[in-house]
Amino acid sequence: MSSYRFLAPLAAAAIFVLSSCSSGTPPNQYKVKLETTKGDIVIEVNRDWSPLGADRFHELVTSGYYDANRFFRVLPRFVVQFGLHGDPSVNNKWSDARLQDDPPSQSNVAGTVTFATAGPNTRTTQVFINLMDNRQLDAMGFTPFGRIVEGMNVVNELFSGYGEGAPAGPGPDQQRIKAEGNAYLQQVFPNLDYIKKASVL
Repeated sequence: MSSYRFLAPLAAAAIFVLSSCSSGTPPNQYKVKLETTKGDIVIEVNRDWSPLGADRFHELVTSGYYDANRFFRVLPRFVVQFGLHGDPSVNNKWSDARLQDDPPSQSNVAGTVTFATAGPNTRTTQVFINLMDNRQLDAMGFTPFGRIVEGMNVVNELFSGYGEGAPAGPGPDQQRIKAEGNAYLQQVFPNLDYIKKASVL
């Protein structure tokens, strides 16, 4: 488990619940566009795959949570990970609302999108895109909630020069991102690509 380092920030819904309350339960299938510094990526989300995960992702997108998020962990032939907010105070406010696990129904094949975890029932705000078939993650509790339907070429072009994050590698330290936000990333890892805006189509 530690070799994958899918350490999600433990997200608290305190300041963003209004978006989910006002919009109700998301549709069984919806699409999200990520406008990034490399181009657009479209994710098709399926509630049948992961109901709680799909609902949380909809809540985060509609609240604007993912806007200005850096792709802080880009490992070729493995995953692209994002979901730590650029404002430390927002990360703090999302520190406690953990999701219960959804029963696994899909495999982590190339192009699927999955919430990161720090163990059972700890999904929060971080997600990753599988760059290849990572079926070994299925038995570890990683349940895909969607898949890339447009822009996989964009995903594959995201800056990957910093490698694995600390302490396993020289890349961004998740604890410092949570504590210092984008100020830390802009100063130390200025080449990271990021999401300019995320929106439900």
